[in-house]
Amino acid sequence: MPAGRPSKPVEVKRKLGNPGQRKLPDQNEIQMFEPAVSVPEPHRPLLKPGREFWDRVWGVGLSWISPNTDVELLLMTCELIDERWNLRVRVMQSGDWRERRGLRDLDARIVSNLSLLGFTPTDRSKLGVAEVKAISKMEQLKRRQVEREQSK
Repeated sequence: MPAGRPSKPVEVKRKLGNPGQRKLPDQNEIQMFEPAVSVPEPHRPLLKPGREFWDRVWGVGLSWISPNTDVELLLMTCELIDERWNLRVRVMQSGDWRERRGLRDLDARIVSNLSLLGFTPTDRSKLGVAEVKAISKMEQLKRRQVEREQSK
């Protein structure tokens, strides 16, 4: 574990006026990733709980979840959700302490993955979500119009 305080996200330093006076990356040089425009299909099959979670995550995190870089972690998390659902049913029926402990371990892995995907305010700021290029309403309308024309 590294010693000292965790580093502050660039966005926080910009808001505070860069109190440490360290050189910050130029906002024009920051590599922005384009957020997803629509919910992609998972590339492995999911059970009902995992698929519902997949759709819910994309519905909420569409502006910062990258379909290029985050999709595998999200898919693994959805698979853990499916596994958790099955294991929980077994735990509720049997009451076996070993299975219950496995369920709690699985819960911890899911929470860890959700944190990595930016589903807490702290984690979103650490991921630099504030610097993700947001799509303006005009860009959204233009994209929808292009999609409609392409589907005709």
